[in-house]
Amino acid sequence: MHGARGALSSPGLPDVVTVPARQGLEAVDILRRGTGDRVGPVLHDDDCDTLGFLVPAGTADAWDVPGSTCTQTDGSATAPAAPEPAGEGGGWLLPPGGAEPATDPAVLRDALGEAARLLRAADSCR
Repeated sequence: MHGARGALSSPGLPDVVTVPARQGLEAVDILRRGTGDRVGPVLHDDDCDTLGFLVPAGTADAWDVPGSTCTQTDGSATAPAAPEPAGEGGGWLLPPGGAEPATDPAVLRDALGEAARLLRAADSCR
């Protein structure tokens, strides 16, 4: 079964949810405060423009969060490691090997929504 709910038990390589870095960093903070070690590995690109959250395989089939994309990995790596970050540079903000091999898509969806609301509020105070 694929999709956001069924993906948690799906075997295979993780999908990657990519978001703007500012929103992603806020979401990482939210996830670490609210769920502790349930946040999975997180990639950053060389320019630190985007973050990529590893999510269970199949998540891309049902991902519909505005301002983000979810893509399937190409099979070039073995779980829980993900493909190398796109481009020449980049790396791991939170490397594989923690308690969770991937972030729960429902939890990530909520954290990204909360992060977007917090950033809108902060930007409106300027």
